[in-house]
Amino acid sequence: MLRGLIKGDNAFVPTAALRVAVRNGVDVAALLVTDQGRVRGDADIVFDGAPAHPSGAVRMFAGEDGTAWLETGLTSVEEEITRVLVVASTEEGALRDVSGLSVEVFGPDGATVVGYEVTDVGGETAMVLAELYRRSGGWKFRAVGQGYVDGLTGLAVDHGVDVGEESREALERIPRPAPPAAPAQAQPAAPAQAPAPGLRLTRDQLLDMTPDQIRALAEAQTQARAQVHAQPQAPAQTQPQAPPAPRPDPSAWTCGPVFTPRTVTGRDNDVITVKDLPPGPVMVELAVKGGGYTGLWRLDDANAKGRPLVNTTEKDFRGRVIASVPEHGRLRLRLEASDSWQVRILPLAEAGHLSKDPLESWGPDVLLHTRGTADVTFRFKGTSNFIVYLYRLAGHTDPTTLPSPGRAAVNEIGARKETLPLPEGPLLVYLSVADGPWDARLKDVQPHSTGQDADSPAKLPEPRGALGWLRRARR
Repeated sequence: MLRGLIKGDNAFVPTAALRVAVRNGVDVAALLVTDQGRVRGDADIVFDGAPAHPSGAVRMFAGEDGTAWLETGLTSVEEEITRVLVVASTEEGALRDVSGLSVEVFGPDGATVVGYEVTDVGGETAMVLAELYRRSGGWKFRAVGQGYVDGLTGLAVDHGVDVGEESREALERIPRPAPPAAPAQAQPAAPAQAPAPGLRLTRDQLLDMTPDQIRALAEAQTQARAQVHAQPQAPAQTQPQAPPAPRPDPSAWTCGPVFTPRTVTGRDNDVITVKDLPPGPVMVELAVKGGGYTGLWRLDDANAKGRPLVNTTEKDFRGRVIASVPEHGRLRLRLEASDSWQVRILPLAEAGHLSKDPLESWGPDVLLHTRGTADVTFRFKGTSNFIVYLYRLAGHTDPTTLPSPGRAAVNEIGARKETLPLPEGPLLVYLSVADGPWDARLKDVQPHSTGQDADSPAKLPEPRGALGWLRRARR
């Protein structure tokens, strides 16, 4: 049994790259919210259909035995984001039916930092399990355990997610029992100042109300809306509208096909085949448990191995490398490992973003630079090779290939600090070999020649809709 905090407790955690394990077999998401407790858009929702935040600060992947993992680089969280919520929901049944529901946070060294075993659970189907939040210049973890009687849709609306009209109507259709004989006496616990029918309840208000009060409020909202529709509407005033601001073409800052990530798990040596992928460069994310030798190669159509993508003896290896999917859409990989492993195939659009805040990680990785000219400083803490390549994407229009990187920008051995001048983005920064921990940050960043930084919200990829995350709430 996990020992740690109880509901409502909090504790400081290191401002570093943390791994959060959510057990057991629930659907997991992370919401990145502002001071107002609301997401800025669908891109601030990390779930299985969109497993990486555009900033690279939060990534999600599935583990063994029903465990979901969130990798949180707290130093990469954007300044506007003040809390990262860890959310759980069920497709069938209630959360009280989940055995061993818990949250555990691991530090960069793999040791447990803090844990929370969720025991106070009822008939809710959605819950904010925990949150990481800014406090006194650092970060803290809070055991929240806040369930929602109106399910995932209610949780989403409460945090500013645009759920669409269909889900809003479903939220209003809360089952209502027969009205009591004396409604006034049936609500002794009502707040002193009940919210108006037209307002959305906050989670704290929802906690203070009984289920009957929530149903009564939903009925009042429905009646108020019906009265508004029944009133004659004044003719709308025609107002001149400014032309919409031009949105950049995503191909101007990224490269490679866009697709739903694929995940394969297994144990020991194996040949991995992933079918029906669009051709072009992709990221291969590998996580191996335990020690021994780990090797990964892409197989060609003759089943011959090319140059190794991974070649290491590091324990508990994890990292991201680049491979190319051939025209027939079948990516075949040869993996040599001595324990359990997970392979995920991801679009390059899921690469983490370089910024002025330190980005801490471990192993090979793929990073995206989208600003003007800048310098990037790497601090590598391993004892073996550290190799970095730069791919200039500006003007590259073929999504099935990458431009030639030329010679390695860094090719050194052992722990070191290295500063590179970067050209104007978009630019892929590929840490092809990095067997050990490292951090990276930008400095002396100049404005982009377009007059707008390419990694500003307007320049990020079009947000993935929240509808995929909410599809279970609509059933």
